[in-house]
Amino acid sequence: MENAIKDWRGRAYLPGPVPADRARMFGLAWGAMAAISPLQYGYAALLAGEAPGLALVAAWIACQAMGALPALHLVRRGSLGVRPCLAAGAVLSCAGLATAALPVGGPGALVGYALLGGLGAGLVYGVCGEVVSAWYPERPAARVALITGAFGYGAVPLLVWAGIAPGATGAAFLVAAVVAAAVIGAAARNLRLPPSLWWPGDVDPRTHALDAARLRAIPEASRQFRLGQALRTPALAALALVLVCAGAVSVFDVIVVAGTGSWGAAAVLVALNGAGRSAAVRCSELFGRRRVLATVLTALAAGQVLLAAALHDGTTPGGGPLLWLGAVAAGLGGGAFYPLLAGLVREFFGVERAGEIHAVVYSAKALAGVAAVALALLALGSPVAALGLAAALACVPALAVPRLRVPGLPATLPL
Repeated sequence: MENAIKDWRGRAYLPGPVPADRARMFGLAWGAMAAISPLQYGYAALLAGEAPGLALVAAWIACQAMGALPALHLVRRGSLGVRPCLAAGAVLSCAGLATAALPVGGPGALVGYALLGGLGAGLVYGVCGEVVSAWYPERPAARVALITGAFGYGAVPLLVWAGIAPGATGAAFLVAAVVAAAVIGAAARNLRLPPSLWWPGDVDPRTHALDAARLRAIPEASRQFRLGQALRTPALAALALVLVCAGAVSVFDVIVVAGTGSWGAAAVLVALNGAGRSAAVRCSELFGRRRVLATVLTALAAGQVLLAAALHDGTTPGGGPLLWLGAVAAGLGGGAFYPLLAGLVREFFGVERAGEIHAVVYSAKALAGVAAVALALLALGSPVAALGLAAALACVPALAVPRLRVPGLPATLPL
């Protein structure tokens, strides 16, 4: 484009005025992400205590993870608008939450909750992340971390309700269905993508691209990778493997802590799962994403050890302080890795195709759901052994992450 500005790497920008409703669009995306949270964390905590519920959680996670990729691909190509995509997400998410209010083993649960609810949540998750990152190109990781955090802690009111009125779980999901339809519907009416190459006019893109402090912590990609090129790098497979291991442990922890009957500890776990995401991204902007990601995964592994100790100590009702400490550590580590992996995708492969490449990495969450259910089934008979295996799953990527190499750089250069 003839009016575009280019930085030292040749990336083009079209600076323009910041729309007055940008903050409002961010708020609506945040609300939509919070509205779909009960589908994952609420259902996992309240209804996944036995094999039928666990199988539904695995199916839901697979549909949610796989549904984000095609939706994002169609929206980026302009084949599908933001409004119809989110409108469909509102209808499907509402149907999934309404079905969750029915008995777990009842007919239609697989189709209503797992398939429809999973696809609806995938649409909302993928499109809201794309819209927010496009409107905040100067700090996409921090802003997207805030809305994905809402996907974590949005289920807290449902867990508090369950603690106060344990017999009213079905009514709670029905209320959540109505809220989701209203909030995601409002987002569908107002969210839109900016013009191609848009950049906020109050931030000089060339100065931003040369910010030495930012580049020391978050180096730029060696070049802008296309999706096919990224798929052929070992780094993408490594990022997907990290998500499978950590994602499995994250969902498993919600099931285990809720299974103790301590709804306070479960609410703390889910709240920190969401709130820790933004804090981790801010830390990564100071200390580097790989270093902070390794720390987050170490906290997740430590949480498994503390939870295992709490469940092994059967003399203390509900596990006592160890259960709460384990919930805090597992919560801080169990959600923060998601935005850090998204940031590493931008750092490794560039920003132009970051949404599509991250969607491929995120689709590995389908395998994480299966692994989480396998751990939960093991925990039905031997919870301490299952938590020990979960600790190992978190430790493996924690040790490997610091050695991840930026694709395209010579092997003789520092990591």
